Amino acid sequence: MKRSTLRLFLLSIVACGALVSQATPAAAQVAVRGKIVHTMAGDPIADGVVIVTDGKISAVGSADQIAIPESYRVLQAAVVTPGLIDAHSVVGLGGMDNQDQDQEQLESSKPIQPGMRAVDAYNAKDPLVEWLRRMGITTVHTGHAPGELISGQTMIVKTVGNTVEDALITDAWGVACTLSADAQKAGTQSPGTRGKMISMLRQQLIEAREYLAKQAAAGGDASKQPSRNLRLETLARVLQGELRLIVTADRGQDIASALRLQEEFKFPLVLDSAAESYTMTEEIKTAGVPVFLHPSMYRSVGDRENMSFETAAKLKAAGIPIALQSGYENYVPKTRVALFEAAITAANGLSFRDALATITIDAATILGINDRVGSLEVGKDADLALYDGDPFEYTTHCIGVLIDGKVVSEEVR
Repeated sequence: MKRSTLRLFLLSIVACGALVSQATPAAAQVAVRGKIVHTMAGDPIADGVVIVTDGKISAVGSADQIAIPESYRVLQAAVVTPGLIDAHSVVGLGGMDNQDQDQEQLESSKPIQPGMRAVDAYNAKDPLVEWLRRMGITTVHTGHAPGELISGQTMIVKTVGNTVEDALITDAWGVACTLSADAQKAGTQSPGTRGKMISMLRQQLIEAREYLAKQAAAGGDASKQPSRNLRLETLARVLQGELRLIVTADRGQDIASALRLQEEFKFPLVLDSAAESYTMTEEIKTAGVPVFLHPSMYRSVGDRENMSFETAAKLKAAGIPIALQSGYENYVPKTRVALFEAAITAANGLSFRDALATITIDAATILGINDRVGSLEVGKDADLALYDGDPFEYTTHCIGVLIDGKVVSEEVR
């Protein structure tokens, strides 16, 4: 064999090996056994077993009821839960390095930019994504951060994959809106006041409604259709109920303004952060609006000066759907672990189950993905988190994570 031909042959072998080593591992046939299995679909199961077949859950029950096939790999843990869900984050846009090149979560050149898609900014390989995955976070609702009146779109992903396409569950879920001092501008820039913020939002929604009317009037005649406008197209999807308006508002007056707009334009609303929501439980419950509650350990300054560790328990007692989030603050480390935030709520009024629900089944239900994730039930995605003790105890470690039946982490964290 000529030297040049031999060299090409050897290079092709190396290339093939690299491709194999980088490939996502195939879905395993796995049995997960836990001293306690929290299915979130019923009571916890003592000495429970979850059978994983071809990426899905094929059986769940006690060890004396579920036979483990001989060929299946067996993983064991003290506590097993569904893969955890972070209800609102900027992970994948706000990166670990905290440098300009990996901070894609907030574009501040204009106050209103609903056309910006999260999928165009997400980095599936950012180390923060892996960090969360190792802690048992398997699904994240992420996207553009609060901080501008309308900062962009959000999406839902799993914490796996080389690209956003590998990770994607929903490419567009909501539009991030901010009604707080964070979105106000200095000097003569707009919006400079709360009144101006609402005025600008109302004007945008009116224009989107008119855009829809023009489309309807044109019928099937392409020549009569209005020119495409990404801003109005996105807000029109909000008005049509295809996307939610996620309004970050902490002061009671800002929460009231969001509810007023929702009543006027009838769009699906989700309150985000909502530090003073405990003062408005009747109004929020009447409006039928869910809440992505702020992380328990946010800094209680500015608009959040009246936040409380007990807010989750108060909203739950009022019958308001809630989910917990890692949130966003513009300083290191750029993300939090929702598991720890939920633990604080369990120490301040929520039961263990209700606290775990805020980052599993309740989060999945609000996000509309509870047919796939959020609980351990036959037919659902095999997303599981394994712990060597009570997940809400600080000294407990996450010792294993499965996503879509693949063992994606066995490192003790």
